[in-house]
Amino acid sequence: MPEILVLYYSRGGSVARLARQIARGIGEVEGMSARLRSVPPVAAVTRQSAPPVPEEGAPYVESRDLVECVGLALGSPTRFGNMAAPLKHWIDGLGAEWASGTLVGKPAVVFTSTASMHGGQEATLLTMQVPLLHHGCVLLGIPYTESLLTSTRSGGTPYGASHVAGNDDDPQLSDEEAQLARALGRRLATLARKLAA
Repeated sequence: MPEILVLYYSRGGSVARLARQIARGIGEVEGMSARLRSVPPVAAVTRQSAPPVPEEGAPYVESRDLVECVGLALGSPTRFGNMAAPLKHWIDGLGAEWASGTLVGKPAVVFTSTASMHGGQEATLLTMQVPLLHHGCVLLGIPYTESLLTSTRSGGTPYGASHVAGNDDDPQLSDEEAQLARALGRRLATLARKLAA
């Protein structure tokens, strides 16, 4: 069964919840499934290396995950209008995959979470798309035919799925955020299935 890689970095749990909703949407498309993976944290100074397998959550991504997937959903919390350092660090190490065209022609979407409503969600989603364009991905967003996009009072943008965690860093998605994330997963899986055929 064709798989779509749902790859993310999450600290507070919001991005991981969005990833699971996107994966759920992917699974709603006949013949498609999701492969959840995460990236390890990075630090300027390390005292010990991170375990090769995370203690909880999705396993860490491997090169073969990119090769074997027919599509990609990429998620990160927002850090000053950009993706978090662990995801950027991972992307910066994809020179061999870029040179060999591993992601060329594969559909891709992005998703994020912020503490505040205007905390840089759209800037983060747009900057996450730039390396995907360099890799030759076919980018998708959420069209306004998804009526919740015009009525949500929390996350959700035409550039990708999003969540507003608030000052308390609440990882619980609103109904609108969850539904828009699932819709994005379905959209990604539908196109990936067509392209894989």
